[in-house]
Parts: sequence; C-alpha cells; structure tokens
Amino acid sequence: MLEPLQTVMIFKKNCEPNTVSAGEVIFKQGEPGHLMYGIIEGEVQFIIDGKQAETLKAGDVFGEGAIVNPDHTRRSTATAKTDCVLAILDKERFMFAVQQTPMFALEVMRSYSDRVNALRHLI
Repeated sequence: MLEPLQTVMIFKKNCEPNTVSAGEVIFKQGEPGHLMYGIIEGEVQFIIDGKQAETLKAGDVFGEGAIVNPDHTRRSTATAKTDCVLAILDKERFMFAVQQTPMFALEVMRSYSDRVNALRHLI
C-alpha cells in the first residue's frame, strides 16, 4: 500500500505542478470534469449544494470521478482554502501513472471509495 503523499508524488512525477491562490475556485459543482488533482501543498475545501462538505490536505487526491466516468459532472465546488500546489492529471497521464505503478490505481480507488462513503449524507 502506498502512503497518501507517495500517491501524490506519482502525480507530481507525471505532470508540472500548478499553484493556486487561497480563495481561487478550482472547479464548480455541475461543471463537466476531465481532470483529477493531487494536493502537494495546502488545503482544498469542498462545498456541496451550499454546504461545507470536507477539507482535504497535502497527500490527498480529488476529482477521480472525472477520469473514470467520461460523462462526469462535478458534484462539488472545490476552492483553495490556502495557497496550494496541485498536481493535475488528465486521463492520458493517469493511464501512464497506472501502467508505471499499478498500486497507484488501487490507492486512487480506495481514496474515492472512502470519500464517497464519508459524504453519503450530502450527495
């Protein structure tokens, strides 16, 4: 099993990290999605239907649904709670990371499953 920060480092290895300022919206609820994210530094908060849902920190990944479901629309609004450094993967880079480190796919699925179960009351 990979540690959360190791999972994000696989992201970092497969793309150029991006900086996001505190308060900046990363994506909005209802928008189509085609990217997933790994938090290298900082915190990202999520709002679902106007309600605070969760806050993720360095080592966490989010937006996985956009990679596994081609008709995906975002279920939340993601906003940088603090200044952040994010690694961003599209489907092609995700597939490359999975081929290079198969355990990466299992960790992403585990993260997705854990988050869906934790937020079941909001969605």
